[in-house]
Amino acid sequence: MSPAFPSRSRTSRYTLGAEAVLAVLLVLLPLALGSAPTWVHWPLVALAGLAFVLACVGARRQHRSLHLPLLALPLGAGALLCLLQLVPLPPGLLSVLSPEATGLRDFVLVPLGLEGPRPLSMDPPATWRELARHLAYLLIFVAAVQVCRSGRARRRLLTTLAFTGAAVAVVGLLHALLGLDRLFGVLAFVHARPPLVTPFGNPNHLAAFLGLSATVSLGLALSSRGRARAAPYVMATVLGGAGVLLSLSRGGIAFFVFGMLAFALLLLLARRAGTERARAWRRGGTVLLCLLAVLAVGGQAASERLAAELETADSVEELRHGKMELWPVLASVARAFPLGLGRGAFESVFPRYQTQPVINTSTHPENAVLQLATEFGVPGLLLLAVGLWGFGRLLRREGLDAAELAVLAGVAALGLHDLFDFSLELPASAVAAWVALASVARPGGREGSEAPRGHAPPRALAVGVALTVVALAALVPGRSTLATAEAELGALVAARAPLAEVRARGLVLIDRHPADHALQDLLGLAHADVGRAEAVEALAFANRALFLNPVDARAHRVAARALLTLGRRTQAFLEYRLAFEAGDRELLWREALVRARTLAELQALTPDSARDAVQLATELLRTGRHEEALAWLAWARERFDAAPEAVQLWEHEARLRLGRRELAEAEAASAEVSRRAPDALSSYLLRADVLQAQGRKDEALESLEALRPRFPGDVALAFTLARLQVDIGLTRRARESLQRVSPFVSDLAQRAQLFMLEGISYEREGLRARALESWKSVVRLQPGPGSWFKVARLHESLHQFDAAARAVREGVLLLPEEQRAEGEAWVARLEEAERQRVEARRRERGSPGEGDSILLRATGADEDVGAGEDEAL
Repeated sequence: MSPAFPSRSRTSRYTLGAEAVLAVLLVLLPLALGSAPTWVHWPLVALAGLAFVLACVGARRQHRSLHLPLLALPLGAGALLCLLQLVPLPPGLLSVLSPEATGLRDFVLVPLGLEGPRPLSMDPPATWRELARHLAYLLIFVAAVQVCRSGRARRRLLTTLAFTGAAVAVVGLLHALLGLDRLFGVLAFVHARPPLVTPFGNPNHLAAFLGLSATVSLGLALSSRGRARAAPYVMATVLGGAGVLLSLSRGGIAFFVFGMLAFALLLLLARRAGTERARAWRRGGTVLLCLLAVLAVGGQAASERLAAELETADSVEELRHGKMELWPVLASVARAFPLGLGRGAFESVFPRYQTQPVINTSTHPENAVLQLATEFGVPGLLLLAVGLWGFGRLLRREGLDAAELAVLAGVAALGLHDLFDFSLELPASAVAAWVALASVARPGGREGSEAPRGHAPPRALAVGVALTVVALAALVPGRSTLATAEAELGALVAARAPLAEVRARGLVLIDRHPADHALQDLLGLAHADVGRAEAVEALAFANRALFLNPVDARAHRVAARALLTLGRRTQAFLEYRLAFEAGDRELLWREALVRARTLAELQALTPDSARDAVQLATELLRTGRHEEALAWLAWARERFDAAPEAVQLWEHEARLRLGRRELAEAEAASAEVSRRAPDALSSYLLRADVLQAQGRKDEALESLEALRPRFPGDVALAFTLARLQVDIGLTRRARESLQRVSPFVSDLAQRAQLFMLEGISYEREGLRARALESWKSVVRLQPGPGSWFKVARLHESLHQFDAAARAVREGVLLLPEEQRAEGEAWVARLEEAERQRVEARRRERGSPGEGDSILLRATGADEDVGAGEDEAL
């Protein structure tokens, strides 16, 4: 049998340089935050061009021609398609090739004066970036194919990939062992909370990269001569596989297992000359044993978290309502753009086709087939077919060793994983996959024959330099992203820059990103509050934003503000309600409710859901507008009378009546609550509050105590009962009620309330020292100005003026600046009282020295505590 990686000729130092550049890419891209930042494209293109140039020079020095495998065709054709999508087209031709793009131009751009020719791409800067990426991948793949002619270089590149994956896994394991939730203790992920902290913020991308590297590691182990050389690769396999499991990525784990099983199957199916059947079975068994070891190690480390994660996908129905739920919508987008909406433009275009409000923006379809179908259209599917054909040809090649079979299995698993993710859309996994495939697609046998000096490499060198220049040039217009454009315009709007400046800059950004609805929203916000003429323009921006995103909550907010400026208040509050139903849940309480003045406006603001109406009632009562609340509650009770939540509206009215001392109306509302929810604890508690307000405290106490056997661990019941018992004077029984439910108190707020009630009961008995300890527990659990001031008053009552002053200072720090004057005066009064007390003690003891004064202060405080206890007892 021939060696796993034969090398028949001396390798040029330029080829070695190309190999070093490719190795740098394999290490750099994963460590650069998984290559998610857009700045990664600059070193990616530069290093790709350098690797290609060095590979060309090395091929010329070795008298070889460059080899272009079939898999290079999809990359080159993809770059060409990106370039064609960026060509500006006249309106007539654009309407023929892309009616959807024409519709966007006519409705969004032409009214703003942007009437020039438009490309097929709906987000040209994103397509420029994709052009650069496709060219970089092409250069990297061709350079790697040339480098991998050498068996040693091929093995070194795959080893770099394997050990890079192991290093990333070790970084995650060290963070887990040290309990670090920031990358290297410094960088915190803003929009992600990965279970395993590594440079990859997305656990699915981490699992995809580690799955490929671990599979390649195992292939290298099986192709190594001797156990000593295989051991590091086996360790890298175990580390990478454990990282896959600890990432908690369900898809990543599933397709990692698939890749390992596919590798074992390929080993069993390989029929090479001189390979015995027993050896093939032994290698396949080794793969399965490594897989079991990885599952055992990773499962032991994260068994509980894995079980919890897998429970969220325990049925086909739940999977169907996950990522697969969007597939029909994505298919409709692909049908609307037969030539594609523009490579990389999915993020800006897809909101137009969403039917339900979403919290997070969908940046990718998370399906490789639909990604190409939507962004490249029919040509993209043809390129995918060519790529699959080329991959199939590699599978059918004769004489593949274990490392090459591992590469094919790992890349197949990565590709299938991308049916539910988008790892290959980021350079880290994409470059790793293309370099790994290059180790299999290298020319073999006579394909690597020598060529006359200067035959193909010089022409290829010129082409490579030109492609590198084009890719670098493409990154210049590709610098603008949706996020940076929105941030730039948002900063101008927030700074209240002159409207003409905001509008001029906004039009430039809209011309770059015509499908971005957020830019329309921001310009609408800038116009909404300026005047009536500008408010009309703001409505036009809101309409265009809703055209680009029918469930855009911010567009409804823009429309609401503009309508308020125009004096069309009822319609404005309907827009506020639509914004609420589109997902902006806080806008209704933060802005709209404060602006509503009449019952009609509150009615227009009311959501269609009874549950949301109950929340609106809660927020309305919190504003203190009781008269408006009573009128609205009467209307809301009638509107939602058939809904189960109507009982909560009755309860809100009953408690509002109680607060206003309208006891007859409160009793009637309480009776309605009891009729609608006779077995609910809240009904009994409301009834007890009504009885207490009517002065029938004994009846209220009797009714609450009768509920304890039915609700033995209910904290709300115990707190209500304890308050009533303290009010009646049964302070000891109140503390007993609190002690019964103490084991059932579940959060800090409830625990603080328990200590508060306990402190009130002690204070009612005159046990001020014990009450002080309870209130100190309150401020430890829930520090607030009122709690600190209560502690201060208790200290002051015990003549502990110094401690009282410290407590007041703590409370004053939690107050706004304009409310601190009274607290500071209190501190001054307490400090003066402390000075007078110390002076009085000095006079009583004959003016002691300074050292005695310090001792006197300490002993005096102790005496005061004892005096306070004696007084309380």
